[in-house]
Amino acid sequence: MRAIAAYFPATLVAYLLASTFSTLMIMAGLAEMAMPVSAADVLSAVWFDWLGLLGSYLPLVAIALLVALPVAGQLHGRLGLPRRFMYALAGFVALIAIHLILEATLGLIGFAAVRTNFGLLMQGAAGGLAGVLFAQLSEVKA
Repeated sequence: MRAIAAYFPATLVAYLLASTFSTLMIMAGLAEMAMPVSAADVLSAVWFDWLGLLGSYLPLVAIALLVALPVAGQLHGRLGLPRRFMYALAGFVALIAIHLILEATLGLIGFAAVRTNFGLLMQGAAGGLAGVLFAQLSEVKA
């Protein structure tokens, strides 16, 4: 039951962070092109993307973590590697996999920000942080 209760906040955190990282990279790109970008513009864009991606990106993140987190639990149990590390790695790989699979199967890059290696790594970082949160929330307290 703890794992189920931890899954939902971890998924939400992964989604919000990944969306935010992507939006920030796009807004930074606009600023690099000498477009005026205010803090209000950035906040508005982040909010707009959070709402706009609910029906498309959130389900992909949810499915990716639904596969990755139990695999991490099994690997932790079998290999004895540190629990938080395994869940962080699983989240990291899961969010990168979303974009690589979309590109390989559909030939599209869903987020402009993941056209760069840094953007793709930031998506992975969002998943890694969500994996750490999942590990923390689902940990059995003695």
